[in-house]
Amino acid sequence: MGNRIAQDSNRGTLMLTRVDVERLLTPDACIAAVEDAFRQLADGTAPSPGILGMHGGEGSFHVKAGFLALDRPYFAAKLNANFPQNAALHGLPTIQGAVILSDASNGAPLAIMDSMSITALRTAAATAVAAKYLARRDCDTALICGCGGQAAAQLRALLRVRKPRRILAYDQDAGRAAAFAASLAKELSIPTEAAQGLAAAVGSSDIVITCTTASRFFVTQEMVRPGTFIAAVGADHEQKQEIEPRLLAAAKLVTDLTDQACQIGDLHHAIAAGVMSRDSVHAQLGEVITGRKPGRAGEDEIIVFDSTGTGIQDVAASIAAYRRALDAGAGTRFSFS
Repeated sequence: MGNRIAQDSNRGTLMLTRVDVERLLTPDACIAAVEDAFRQLADGTAPSPGILGMHGGEGSFHVKAGFLALDRPYFAAKLNANFPQNAALHGLPTIQGAVILSDASNGAPLAIMDSMSITALRTAAATAVAAKYLARRDCDTALICGCGGQAAAQLRALLRVRKPRRILAYDQDAGRAAAFAASLAKELSIPTEAAQGLAAAVGSSDIVITCTTASRFFVTQEMVRPGTFIAAVGADHEQKQEIEPRLLAAAKLVTDLTDQACQIGDLHHAIAAGVMSRDSVHAQLGEVITGRKPGRAGEDEIIVFDSTGTGIQDVAASIAAYRRALDAGAGTRFSFS
């Protein structure tokens, strides 16, 4: 593969569209790539990824970047725009952007690909990896909060590691939750229905995934029953929040990247509220994967995964998509020269 990629870098840059990425990067492939990346991060064989964020107009921009060495060293940088009002005002997706994947041994740009698909798939993969190590094996009900662009990918990935007997969908827009539930019920062949109320849905669920654009927490300590695993996905900049600080403080907290969660995750808000500190974090996900820190210690533990989204996930997912594109002869070639 190494020689093939070296030869490929001399043929120009590969362009992969959203359709290309979604076709090539299966949930299983993305989960395996992201789990290995977190393992390398914990082992110290991959450096800590970087992030830069800036606000603009009614939205924000961020750049997430990381290195990863597989058959050869890679670097990827993802530029994402996040504009929550896009659908209502412009008929555009909330998240748009691009990932540039480069050969880190010589700087050659290997591929440019859609970031919306990479973001959804790698974020869902991180949830699945966290659930694999932190959720109880027996799962009666899984709840998805927020039925936007992330939701379907989250459930597809979750079902690779856990088998809930039913799925509940909640959204502030009840019509959107109903439409999403009907669509996913047909696709997944699992009873899926719109939740009639948030508190009751959270209280009856073993796994709760929150993937919203909320700026104020909506999952509270009183809602959650013992043993619940919560993947808090939506808080990826400092103005977004989904989980009540008191709940976060009472739970076992695992982060994707603790320094980043202190700055932009739900942990950021718990620290600001004075109920937690950086030292309150039980582990980073990679530490649990490698066995450096224990995962679930009891059936009644409430565990929260603070998923802020990292550059190490982006580089892992983009490498996997790129290598599968080479195997399939997919994508379009172009040259900057």
